[in-house]
Order: sequence, then C-alpha cells, then structure tokens
Amino acid sequence: MRVNWKSYNPGQFFDELISSPGYARKPARRLASYLQSLNHEDLLQKKTAAELAIKTMGISFTVYSDAGNIDREWPMDIIPRMIAASEWDQTSKGLEQRLRALNCFIHDIYNEQKVLKDKLLPKELIFDSGNFRKQCVGIKPRYNVWAHICGTDLIKDHDGQFYVLEDNLRVPSGVSYMLENRRVTKRVFPELFDSNYNIRPVTEYPTELYDMLASLSPRQVKHPSIVVLTPGIYNSAYFEHSFLAQRMGAELVEGGDLVVEDDKVFMRTIDGLAPVDVIYRRIDDLFLDPSVFNKDSVLGVSGLFNAWVKGNVALANAPGAGVADDKIIYTYVPKIIKYYLDEEPILPNVPSYMCIDKKERDHVLKNLDKLVVKPANESGGYGMLIGPQASKKELAEFRRRIKADPRNYMAQPLISLSTVPILGERSVEPRHVDLRPFILQGANTYVTPGGLSRVAMVKGSYVVNSSQGGGSKDTWIIEDF
Repeated sequence: MRVNWKSYNPGQFFDELISSPGYARKPARRLASYLQSLNHEDLLQKKTAAELAIKTMGISFTVYSDAGNIDREWPMDIIPRMIAASEWDQTSKGLEQRLRALNCFIHDIYNEQKVLKDKLLPKELIFDSGNFRKQCVGIKPRYNVWAHICGTDLIKDHDGQFYVLEDNLRVPSGVSYMLENRRVTKRVFPELFDSNYNIRPVTEYPTELYDMLASLSPRQVKHPSIVVLTPGIYNSAYFEHSFLAQRMGAELVEGGDLVVEDDKVFMRTIDGLAPVDVIYRRIDDLFLDPSVFNKDSVLGVSGLFNAWVKGNVALANAPGAGVADDKIIYTYVPKIIKYYLDEEPILPNVPSYMCIDKKERDHVLKNLDKLVVKPANESGGYGMLIGPQASKKELAEFRRRIKADPRNYMAQPLISLSTVPILGERSVEPRHVDLRPFILQGANTYVTPGGLSRVAMVKGSYVVNSSQGGGSKDTWIIEDF
C-alpha cells in the first residue's frame, strides 16, 4: 500500500503539505511525489531505522514525574516539514526585528525606564513580574543586549500565515534537537539530500553560537574562554548542554567547577585556576548566585553576579532578561516594536486577552470554554487550560485562579493550528504543529534556517511539547525553484 494523498484529510485545518486532496503545495511537491513512490512498509522500515539511529546516537530528554526522572529517547517523525525560502526570509526579518525591539525594551526597563514614563504599559506589570530583577537596575551589558539567545514559538493559523505565540528569553532549549533531527533525516533519506532539493543547512549553528558568545568577551583575545554552565545530569535539557559544549569546543561546567576571586571568574582545572570570559548559562536567574538571589542555591557561583556587574565576565542570557519573557508583556510587543524601532511589526501576535484588565477578564470568564488560558511565567505547556477540551471541574478551578490572581493569567482563542503529515501505523495522517526558530544577538544577529518543529503525535491534540507526549520533525527551508 502506497501513500495516497487523495485520501489524506486534514479537515478544516490549513495543511502545510497538501493544498487540496491529491495536490501538494509547491515547496513540497518533490517530497510528496517521492513519498508516494514508496510503499508503507518501506516507510515503516525507515521509521525503525530512525528510532535505531536515535538510540545509537543517545539522543534523549528527561521527563519529570511522580515516579522520578525518566530518560526517554527523543521522539521524531521522519516526514520532513517544508517551508519555502521566500516565506522564511520574510519570517526571519520579523524574528530579527522582534528580538532587537525586545532587547531595547529590557535595556530601557533596567536603565532610563522611558517606556514606563511614557505610559506605554502600566509600570506595575513590570514591578510585579516574577522575572523583574531589581538587582539589575543600572547595568549596561555589552551592545546593550540582554537576551542573546531567543527561542520564539511560531504557529500557522487557517490563513497559512506565521503568528508569534510566545517569546522564550530566559534559557530557551531545543536547538540541539533541531540539529540532531537533521542528522537522523540524512541517515534515513540520504537520497533526498543527494538530489537537487536545495535544502538550507542548519549545521552552522554551533559556530554562530560560539562567535556570538565570543563577541561578548570582556577580554579582547583571539580565543576567549567560554563555558556552558549546567545544573547537572538530572536537568531535563542536560543532553543539550553537553551537546552544545562539545560542538562549540567549550567546557561544560557545574557551579562547583567555578570560583570567583577579586570579582573575576575562574574555572578549576588540574593545572590550577583558569580565567573564564563568557558563561552560557543554562541555570535560572534565582539559582545563579546564592550571595545575591536564592541563598540556598547549590547550582550557582557565589560572587558571579558582581563579577558580571564589574564587566569581568559575560553572561548569556543576562540576568533579568526574563522580564520580557512574560505572557502578559507579550501582548505589548507590537507596541514595543513601534515604540523603539518606529517600524510596523512584520510578524503578528496571536490575539490575546489580559486578565488584569477587568473588561477583558470578564470576557475570558464568560468564554472560558472557548479559550486557551496561560499563566504568565510557566513554560513547556504546564499550567495552561485548553477550554474546549476541559472538564467542568477544570473550568471552575481556572475561574477561581483567574479571580484570585488576574495578573498571572492571559487568554487566547484556540488557534486552528496548521497540520503536517506524520507516519502512522497504517497510513500518513495529519497532526498539529508549531515551530521554534532560534535567534542569536551579540555583535551581529543570526536566525536559524527553520527551527525545531514540534508536532502533536496524538490525533486531535494541540499539545506539541515532548514532555507531554509531543514529537518533532526535521524542518526544511527549500530554496525556490
């Protein structure tokens, strides 16, 4: 039995591969034709080969549960996602614009606070934020950049246009899986990469990341000392921490491997203390320095914050960058872009309602069963309510939470997420998908060609997070032909 695109039915959703029964969209025509040339057994064999490669390569992630931490092999569907280069070039400009504006906003919040004086947004939204760090007021990091690595979540609605769902500016993860998905796909479909597909490569990311981090170094040396600071092997993203350190040729360290002397950071080595110039930190703000933030933290380094303030070490992302990584602040980003850059936003936001506003809160409470409700500072799909799929008990509980703490919640309509085909046990089936590209900003700006496509593996589900049963895909930016 072969793939039959005429029987492939995404329903009322925008499908990114098939435009109408039996007809593929232009960037995906060659792929659709190739898949149709294989029988289902061939595809299942390739799926098995991909699973074996993932196991052999040790690509894993950690799920936290009541039963303890569970290491799982990375879930990946073998059918690539296709995006036209012309569409992506415009999307990349929008992502670059967005990060420039957000960095202007963060720098302003910790310095002149012009945006608050001009009342673009209520100051209590900032000062009541769980991610505002008063210790960072007055600090000016190099290039006035605070969020050096950003993972912006994009979705497509029924119109086929990209919308920004949220910005991740603290310690965004997932880029290693983007790179590994490409490696696995090359193993499974080598013939597609040998043909004239003109797929944009993603392998340069570790080099781009290294160059960006090196540009932050306080010492002007040819090869600054760069380390990746990890919480350790039990962290859910530890695979990524070790992967990126290895690919950059940087040291992977834990807090106990570093020490601060005379407001300078050193790494303990068998040859003695070695200076550290740049720290790519994968630890949350509050655990970075027990002398400034959480005094009980054993993950960070005492004195690290002051070394950063004195300009003796660079931290990426900078402490306090999360003030813009807030789902309430997200609603103001189009205004923030216009305010700082005097430009119209290239990428639109998803329409949103702020529960802190009484009129909008009343609308949310009346329409809770039709909306998606998100807490301001959670990530990974945790703590959210999908109204149309919620029980009466869940709706009542969220109604209570919103009334008790309106600042902590915002709501959005349930977007008709676009679909892409996945390989099912018996046929190719449509599933909902999102995309997390990664944007770097230091001396220069870089946007990944595509990103990590996360796909809901369960029929009808909108949950794409791997920690909650989602999977992933290799994302191809196809040069126009």
